[in-house]
Amino acid sequence: MDWKTIKKLMDCFPNSFINHLGEIIVHRKSNTYFNLMNCETEFDIKCKVLEWLSRASYKTCPYGSDRKNKEFHKFIRDGVNRYLGTDFSEDDMDLIYTYLGNECNHEKTVRFIKSGYDMEILNNESE
Repeated sequence: MDWKTIKKLMDCFPNSFINHLGEIIVHRKSNTYFNLMNCETEFDIKCKVLEWLSRASYKTCPYGSDRKNKEFHKFIRDGVNRYLGTDFSEDDMDLIYTYLGNECNHEKTVRFIKSGYDMEILNNESE
């Protein structure tokens, strides 16, 4: 993995950092992260961004107030959208998490990215 790609990712999540385990921490307080160690290409990172950040972009609640949690969701969703060049809504992220989150269907994640993020791929349960 080249540093240009990693810097691009980190620029989308201000104050993110990489720890000694090779995990990119995109939000310290919520401990929102994924492991970069097994990412060989930018495509691998795109998969991880969808599979491991989709829940935090609309559902995770690390704060005690709705306002702060909504700000957190927006921070993560904005970073995902900046990195991927997309405009996913909160509802889109709900679907993405449901069908791709936690790497539950990596093959579908690959198809989704290769399709140019066609939401119909997520709605097709037979895949």
